[in-house]
Amino acid sequence: MADQLSLWSHTLAALLFAAVALWAARAPAPPARWPLVATLALCAVWALAVAGLGGGDPATRLIVGLRDLSLLGLMIALHRGMRAPPLGITPVYGVVALVVVVGTMLQLVAAALGTTGAGAEIVTAATLLRMMAAVAALVLVHNLSMASGDVAVRGLGLALAGLWGADLALATSAYLSGSWAPAMLALRGLAGAGAAGLVALALRRGEHRPVAVSRMVAYQSLSLVAVGGYLALLALGTSALTAIGGEAARIYQTAFVFGSTAAVLTFVSSSWLRSWLKVKIAKHLFRHRYDYRAEWLRFTGTLGSPEAAAPLAERIVKAIADLTGSDRGLLLVPDGDMLGVGARWQWDGAGVAAGADFARYLGSSERIIALDDLRAGSGDAAELACTPQWMLDDRDVWAVVPMLHLGRLVGAVVLARPLVDRALDWEDFDLLKVAGRQVASYLAEARAQEALADGRRFDEFNRRFAFIVHDIKNLVSGLSLVARNAERHADNPDFRADMVATLQDSAAKLNMLLARLSANPRVRGDAPVAVPLLDFAQRLAAGRSDAPVIVSGDPAAVALADPAALDQIVGHLVANAVEASPPAEPVTIAVGGAGTQVSLSVTDCGCGMSPAFVRDRLFRPFVSSKPGGFGIGAFEARQLAEAMGGRILVESREGQGSTFRVLLPAAHAQPIGIAA
Repeated sequence: MADQLSLWSHTLAALLFAAVALWAARAPAPPARWPLVATLALCAVWALAVAGLGGGDPATRLIVGLRDLSLLGLMIALHRGMRAPPLGITPVYGVVALVVVVGTMLQLVAAALGTTGAGAEIVTAATLLRMMAAVAALVLVHNLSMASGDVAVRGLGLALAGLWGADLALATSAYLSGSWAPAMLALRGLAGAGAAGLVALALRRGEHRPVAVSRMVAYQSLSLVAVGGYLALLALGTSALTAIGGEAARIYQTAFVFGSTAAVLTFVSSSWLRSWLKVKIAKHLFRHRYDYRAEWLRFTGTLGSPEAAAPLAERIVKAIADLTGSDRGLLLVPDGDMLGVGARWQWDGAGVAAGADFARYLGSSERIIALDDLRAGSGDAAELACTPQWMLDDRDVWAVVPMLHLGRLVGAVVLARPLVDRALDWEDFDLLKVAGRQVASYLAEARAQEALADGRRFDEFNRRFAFIVHDIKNLVSGLSLVARNAERHADNPDFRADMVATLQDSAAKLNMLLARLSANPRVRGDAPVAVPLLDFAQRLAAGRSDAPVIVSGDPAAVALADPAALDQIVGHLVANAVEASPPAEPVTIAVGGAGTQVSLSVTDCGCGMSPAFVRDRLFRPFVSSKPGGFGIGAFEARQLAEAMGGRILVESREGQGSTFRVLLPAAHAQPIGIAA
């Protein structure tokens, strides 16, 4: 079954390669036209030979070698067709071609000698050379794809990678099993058919859209190539030990595998080696040092981490340090005219204040300071003169990144030398300058948020103070009335008793007002209690000796409220009603209830208010219709009522008076106690 599948898959691959070769010969402008046509034609002959003669026939092996050489020739032509071909790439192709030629010759010699004795050893060596050639070719294909921006060339690179990858898989299987598995031959035929399809897609490039391979894919691909090379090295080493080790070959092989594996694990676990490899790969395989999309995603992700992870200042240092591979950093923030230490991220070295000249230089120039250039004497003289001496003395200090927001210096990040030491270049300067501006906006926004929070706290204090001033005004009015009456009734024992009670009540209210001014005001009442509204209104009316107050209503109306807050609400409404009414006119308090709510209404016979005033201005703070009024009472009364789950309704007509109706939850809706 596998033999039949191999026959049909290679036949299909031959037809596809031949068709694509004809298409490439007539296409408008394919890359490397004639090398491509010749390579496709040889691939068609190779697939046809495998299908007709079999993979082990000497003629087929010779054609395989010619096909591999044509693939390398096509890759050289594609490399030379670039605007800026990589330097020194041609000798590499020559070495790989030599390996292909030697491997092909060894296969022909092995076919003549047979598969026993020396022939078997030659077959093994030829298989190893084929694996090495396939691994090297895959690396060259990757370099070709990364260096070219042409979508057609990158499509051809995928097809070439498929062919070389199939050869590597087949050779590895043959080496491990000792024979050419028919199933792997069939899979190689399918890979050839797929490669022909990829070439066709690459030639049909209607939209010339560049295809970009991410660095993560590149690193993973090279990791797979490294694993393949390591396995090939193991195979070559164990084979050599078998030939020269004699009876102790098994022990030598075990020691070699164990030692090489331990060495590889040691190197892979080294953070310095990983950083070094990333730098070298970025330098030699990519046009730019940085993968800007990946770096920016990581940069913004670090800045946007939850506050619980680390303070913002430390996250700012880490975000910039990660861009350059630094493992430590220091944040300097304005401290007067100087720069002081604001935060440390894994920084255990020196870090003291920087002078005013240094801060002014950073703010005016926005230059990234490379400390190595200053130490070498190649930096700017003005820059050297203002740089703090401790930065120059500490050779671990690598760079300083200023952070400017709207032209103002908000800080600077001092970066430690990365694990892989290197000089800063134009790409570092551009990226760090943009990153510095970005983190400066984060830092400025955080400071603005702190200032806003402070402003809100001041607003809260001012609001409390405005309420208290209003309440003090009411207390002062009551005390003034007591003082005036004391002149006439000071000898009356009953008056003196009432005066003492009034003074005690005023002192208690003043203490309560002082408590409300504290940073954490004490809540007046641990929980709402049942308040009989009729008794409450009668006690309130009895304390008003400056004007007649008439109380009526339902004795069963019991509200669920804070007595102190309710006293403040109704006291304010009654005081306003007394002030608004003529001296001879009484103020009416009516108590009622229906369903889950009870009401307390205060009615005056004053001048009334217009609907527009009630709607737009009555409950706004600092708006009053009375001369000398603070405009706080109605606003505070509504807030207190809403805090207890109630509300205040107003009915008023100009020239006829007003009614303020306080609606509160009824106490009978919940099982609670009656207030004493």
